[in-house]
Amino acid sequence: MAVPVAALCCLVPLLPAGITPGVPRWLGEPVDWPKVGLLAFLHGCWESMAQGLPTPCLVLVRRLLRRPALPERMPARPGVNAFFPVLFAGVLMLPPAAAALVAAPAALLGGPIGRDCRRRQLFNGSQLALCAFASSIVFHLLCGPQLLLGSRFPAALLPGFAAVAVFCLVNGVVVGVMVMLSESRGAGVLLRGACSVCGLPVLVHAAGGLMVAVLWQGPYGAFAALLALLPLSISAWVFAQGQREQDAHQATVQSLVQAVEIKDSYTRGHSERVGRASVLIAGQLGMEEERLRTLRFAGILHDVGKLGVATELLRRNGPLTEAERRAVEIHPVYGFELVRGIDFLGEAHAGILHHHERMDGRGYPSGLAGREIPEFARIISVADAFDSMTSTRSYRRGRPVTEAVAELERCSGSQFDPVMVRALIDALAVHGWQPVVHSEDCVRAVPDIPLGVPEPVRAAPGRVPAQGGSIPTAGQT
Repeated sequence: MAVPVAALCCLVPLLPAGITPGVPRWLGEPVDWPKVGLLAFLHGCWESMAQGLPTPCLVLVRRLLRRPALPERMPARPGVNAFFPVLFAGVLMLPPAAAALVAAPAALLGGPIGRDCRRRQLFNGSQLALCAFASSIVFHLLCGPQLLLGSRFPAALLPGFAAVAVFCLVNGVVVGVMVMLSESRGAGVLLRGACSVCGLPVLVHAAGGLMVAVLWQGPYGAFAALLALLPLSISAWVFAQGQREQDAHQATVQSLVQAVEIKDSYTRGHSERVGRASVLIAGQLGMEEERLRTLRFAGILHDVGKLGVATELLRRNGPLTEAERRAVEIHPVYGFELVRGIDFLGEAHAGILHHHERMDGRGYPSGLAGREIPEFARIISVADAFDSMTSTRSYRRGRPVTEAVAELERCSGSQFDPVMVRALIDALAVHGWQPVVHSEDCVRAVPDIPLGVPEPVRAAPGRVPAQGGSIPTAGQT
């Protein structure tokens, strides 16, 4: 409640002068209420557009025409205000308390309805009000309004950039304090929070806010300012649609993973952990952000082909016949066929199909060797085996991380790519790894077999000619 209370204190200068003695003249100067109302309305409209939600204008028009209400949608970026130019314009044109008021309606009235949502909206609105109040004070202390009205550039840019810096600093500190209190994190999170809200998007929005303020106070008034917002609003809308598309991709992936985990309860959470370990490996290799996202999808979906394997075979903790082993080994092909029509997966297709190949060419389904194996598949192979060894399965109890790492090193070069194994070891040294914890009953129900010793599922001798390889030595999924 501290943030909302502080935000309410920011509005004290709006009270009559007789009630608030001692307030500096510039802090309690008369407020242009029509401008405040219009800026608050515009901020709400453009913020809704940036979140991919219906704007207040559209909602009002539909009510006037007695059209049915639009179905409720979640914001493209829940809890994140993504469009600041109008808010920055208010910081530059209004007294501090009035600038704080511009942020409130969009945060308090927009978005989904619900008790938890309302609490989040109250926090967001209060947070932005504090940021606007503090940045507007800095702008006034640096004589920004006089420089802006006189169009004295580039002198007016200094207070403008100072105001943006304070906005970002307050925003980051408020978020950092909340993370410290809710997650018991150290004070270093404050600096990371401040840095996380700074960047090119904020500078672009600040430049847009400056343009709006200059045009608004020019001969053409608010109309010219609205025209200046058009390019930024289009980009915000496109970004919101892209965010929604990414959310749809994530939902598609999660649905497939959930189906696999329902089929094989012992692997619950395995897919997400393989995706996380894959990203750790790729991060050590310096892979770019877009490929990291695709790799994570590949890691999460690597076992989706198990939907085509009999459940009894997946849960068997005894030996498999050669025919049964073939049926299990075909799961990468099933997985590839299941996802080949999902275009956004891109490189992930090859990772899913070949994640059981071996560096020595004895893997399956294609018997690829060395660099013939796609990079995604070589990464997922290491991540998959590591999580399989450190978590309890239907055929073996999980082993400590140190034992799993030793087994990966032992099989490096024959089964696994040594570069990927080294990258995982380096990543674990930095980020650590928390193995999954199973109940005692679950652990007692499976045999305790040391790594390097053939597991019951591998007891059937011989290769599988149709698939070109035997079950891997380290880890099996």
